[in-house]
Amino acid sequence: QVQLVESGGGLVQAGGSLRLSCAASGCTFSSYAMAWFRQAPGEEREFVAAISRSGGYTDYADSVKGRFTISRNNAKNTVRLQMNSLKPEDTAVYYCAADNQRVVFTTPLGVNYWGQGTQVTVSS
Repeated sequence: QVQLVESGGGLVQAGGSLRLSCAASGCTFSSYAMAWFRQAPGEEREFVAAISRSGGYTDYADSVKGRFTISRNNAKNTVRLQMNSLKPEDTAVYYCAADNQRVVFTTPLGVNYWGQGTQVTVSS
């Protein structure tokens, strides 16, 4: 059974930085494309960033391009999201996701596995 555990969320002032981590277990991590999604209260879960199995391809939501960076370490079974220049509108619960059916994914539909989420709050 694949398990994903996020960490690194917290409270930060606008303009600050946070780094989220997601540790995977119970799977051959390099066989899974990984992504980060977020969900604010009353909103649908939305795509943030994605990375291919090898890490050679990444994709970002327009709202975070140039501010967020996704990376992975297949030797350590981890994926990270470096978030810089944070804005109040980045406030949400951030979820790590894994999928071994697609090379890369940017939609939450049909995702195999989810983490429990980590809260990110950006104050103005």
